[in-house]
Amino acid sequence: MSSNTNVAPADPIQLGDSAQFDDVVDDYDVVLVDFYADWCGPCKMMEPTIETLADETDAAVLKVDVDQFQGLAGQYQVQGIPTMLVFADGELADRMVGAQNEDQLRGAVTAHTA
Repeated sequence: MSSNTNVAPADPIQLGDSAQFDDVVDDYDVVLVDFYADWCGPCKMMEPTIETLADETDAAVLKVDVDQFQGLAGQYQVQGIPTMLVFADGELADRMVGAQNEDQLRGAVTAHTA
């Protein structure tokens, strides 16, 4: 794969500013981006799954609040939440819209970490 040596953190990364988005995508081989909102019921239901994937897979997990980062949501055509994007080697590799179960998300992530 790539020569990236950064080990993905075991906890989700909460996006602090929009410039950090590209840094995270570039710093890790595989990144699962969770576009969410605090008021979104399905987003809340997926929270334990997102945390499990951060802990148990080699992917970094980046949480992006669509209310706070509307520009990024627009840039990636996020029209419904939750929207999950998988980046592999800095490139968008997969997109899932709506609540996903753990197997679906794990499969999308591990397809690019294997």
